[in-house]
Amino acid sequence: MTLSGKRVLVTGGGTGVGADLAAGFAAVGAEVVICGRRAAPLDAVAKRTGARALTADVTDEASVKALFADAGPCDIVIANAGAADSAPFGRTTLDQWNAMLAVNLTGTFLTFREGLAQMPGWGRLIAVASTAGLKGYGYVAPYAAAKHGVVGLVRSLALELAKTPVTVNALCPGFLDTEMTDRSVANIAARTGKSPEQARATLAANNPQKRLIQPAEVTAAALWLCAPGSEGINGQAIAIAGGEI
Repeated sequence: MTLSGKRVLVTGGGTGVGADLAAGFAAVGAEVVICGRRAAPLDAVAKRTGARALTADVTDEASVKALFADAGPCDIVIANAGAADSAPFGRTTLDQWNAMLAVNLTGTFLTFREGLAQMPGWGRLIAVASTAGLKGYGYVAPYAAAKHGVVGLVRSLALELAKTPVTVNALCPGFLDTEMTDRSVANIAARTGKSPEQARATLAANNPQKRLIQPAEVTAAALWLCAPGSEGINGQAIAIAGGEI
């Protein structure tokens, strides 16, 4: 497989899945642009992969417009930027609710809208969602609501674009072996008194394979959606979760 001559933009490209996506797409010859709010991790990924790093805030409309103006027309746009927070529903503040919707849902909307507007023809819009976009989990209602919104956005936009050479899909991994999950482990340990190892095992237990999903598995699925033969895959929310859903 080669994506030589294609430009891919990955939001949230400085850590976790975003960093792995940058490496995976660079390895097949794509020109990779990564973005995020913190320059230091972006620069580190850029140094390893040859990607071009741009700072941007996906929750800010002007920032996203400037991002695509700087990046240039992109054939593949991956809305990966996201964040998770947890709290009992009754103690969830409006600020927490708004923050989860802003980065996970509004960020995907702005990224897709601006990416599509300058897409040169053939294109792929891919959202990195979550199994939380397909089912519920306790203590993360705002996050799950936002990810469900991403899946709805993907399905609707896919129908709008079905007669064009652009497809729109969501990848829905279960709990990942990334920095975000490390923070979830710390929260569980603090709330329950479990050791970090026990907390990590609690998250892995959601997967019938009893493991955390590796970022490379998400990258492999994203590359497949950009490969010849994937043209009929449109409007899908693809679970990468060992059979959890």
